[in-house]
Amino acid sequence: MNSRQSHPTIPVVVLAGFLGSGKTTLLNHLLANRGGTRIGVVVNDFGSIEIDAMSVAGQLGDSMVSLGGGCLCCAVDGSELDAYLEKLSAPVHRIDVIVIEASGLAEPQELIRMLMASENPAIRYGGMVEVVDAAEFDATRARHPETDRHLGVADLVVLNKIDRVDPAERARIEAELAGLCAPGTPVIGADHGRIDPELLFDGRPWTRTRGQLSFEDLLAEAADGEREHGSREHGDHAGHAHAAYQSVEFVSEQALSPRRFIDFLDRRPAGLYRIKGFVHFGVPGHEERYEVHAVGRFLRFAPGPWGRGESRLTRLVLIGSGTDGPALLRELEACREPRPHLAGPESMWGVLRYVARPPRGEDRGPATDPAVDPDPAVDPDPALATDPDPDPDPDSVPGS
Repeated sequence: MNSRQSHPTIPVVVLAGFLGSGKTTLLNHLLANRGGTRIGVVVNDFGSIEIDAMSVAGQLGDSMVSLGGGCLCCAVDGSELDAYLEKLSAPVHRIDVIVIEASGLAEPQELIRMLMASENPAIRYGGMVEVVDAAEFDATRARHPETDRHLGVADLVVLNKIDRVDPAERARIEAELAGLCAPGTPVIGADHGRIDPELLFDGRPWTRTRGQLSFEDLLAEAADGEREHGSREHGDHAGHAHAAYQSVEFVSEQALSPRRFIDFLDRRPAGLYRIKGFVHFGVPGHEERYEVHAVGRFLRFAPGPWGRGESRLTRLVLIGSGTDGPALLRELEACREPRPHLAGPESMWGVLRYVARPPRGEDRGPATDPAVDPDPAVDPDPALATDPDPDPDPDSVPGS
């Protein structure tokens, strides 16, 4: 067995958005609030990403690569991107998540296709996040009509710079986005790119090191100072990105009906940003543990063995805003199945549609091949792709 297969697969999140939308600001926020999570980053150029602090801690060589002046989507065969992902996903780096910051004029559909078709067993596509500038929304759509197409394939939309528009204007833009995005696509409001990292990836606990300060130590000290200053001026929870979100946990010792659970996922409300955990279906031939990962409307299942002595449980965490927690729990309770052993294999077809293609040489059954029949939620029309503009991305300029 390939030793890499014993490690969990690494989600790769595409961070897209037009010039000046605030992608780099959002990425810096993720880096500064990652806790103990190791984030690998692929960017077009370093721009205003906080490289100095990372260099001090010796993180730059292991967890960040650059394409220089090139655009990721220009590498049509994906070989260059594959090489970077191969480097970042090496077990020695212990990377937990990889974020690709696409050029402001990139075609994110091409990145999605490359990731879905990748044969690297260490990674999995983790969804596309589109950053939108609330203050320049109409002007951006006028300059870049392809905005509507990008929004149509986004799994999660961050409406950034909401501090620069009044409530009525924000409501108008959100109504426009509801019509441009696929049904159910969540829209998160943010200022200065401040969103909870848990909405995109799992966090690991950070523990302070001894001796020479690490990058984590430096960021933690800076964050402590900011929190102390903010609490004096704005109250204890001022500036906390997580304050607007609610988390609901569901645990079931009884198996879930795959059909009813897929129906629940298909009907999940737009305010439900993230679903993560493990599901026990118990259908004959599919008794393994199914990891579920959803960011916005992106959804994937990953079957794997139960640990030795591990209880056959379903354990889910749902993170959202403006959602009815008790109602969500009632819907999940209705997914319980007392007699899973009587279900036929066809009951799993809906789940298997969201299982990524196994690496070449392996066979996990009738999983959908994303390279041939992609998930409609992330299947862009290749006829709509356009050549990227060669102009540099002003979003990489400090202060964007």
